Amino acid sequence: MLLATVLALAAAVLHAGWNLVAKRAEGDRYMVLWAQFFAGGVISLPLLIGNQVLFGMPWQGYALGLASGLIHLPYTWLLARAYTLGDFSVSYPVARGGGAAVAAVGGVWFLGDHLTSWEVIGIAIVVLGLALLAYGATAPNLAMALAVAVTIGCYTVVDAKGSRLTASVAYIFVTFVGAALSNTCFALATGRRADMTAMLRHNWRRAAITGAASLLTYGLVLVAVQHAPVGYVTALRESSVVLAALAGWKLLGEGDHRRRLTAALVVFAGLLTLVLGR
Repeated sequence: MLLATVLALAAAVLHAGWNLVAKRAEGDRYMVLWAQFFAGGVISLPLLIGNQVLFGMPWQGYALGLASGLIHLPYTWLLARAYTLGDFSVSYPVARGGGAAVAAVGGVWFLGDHLTSWEVIGIAIVVLGLALLAYGATAPNLAMALAVAVTIGCYTVVDAKGSRLTASVAYIFVTFVGAALSNTCFALATGRRADMTAMLRHNWRRAAITGAASLLTYGLVLVAVQHAPVGYVTALRESSVVLAALAGWKLLGEGDHRRRLTAALVVFAGLLTLVLGR
């Protein structure tokens, strides 16, 4: 359990970092996120091939990984829209916290996870803090962030199943190759070829760094869910909402920081309850 806790917290820091990069980027944020997942897929493909040659992986791992990659298409598009419509310190916490709640329920229903009473209380406190963060958000911003939350919950449950079934790091590579394929096909189908070329030509370094960071983040979480319930891991990873509230205030100049920081502290209290109640 200690290993899962450390991995989830490390993932929180990395995750908040690359999302902040996406929020601060100029232009079409979907293209920024596409480049990130494209880079992650390019990094993953040779690693996936090498693993298959040396160790192999059950076909179910490929099926679940590609399903997760497909879910990453609406996730990426909706996340880009959420960051365009609203503040980072609202969109990110609502999306991630809502996703954690959906994943926790999904883990119990579909994966046979068990949550203790204290863990349920901790998750409830987290949700309360996120509701306080969401207060005052515009309806379109809130709706988009909640839609992102649904996609996060869905792919998290799929990935937990795939990770536990295969017990292989290669599952991560399948997911990223799938995400790169689904988003690239969508971008091409919507006439963005020129934008894709320009994005890679001018921002390949940023794409490579954020792609590698997102791959590492994902890997840490998928290893963690092999050692702890999905709800526990995802709620811990959402400690990144505290970083998001601080970044929104200090780096992006977003207002109402007292309420948002208070809400972030409520989220932290919920996470602390979650950890101590295990």
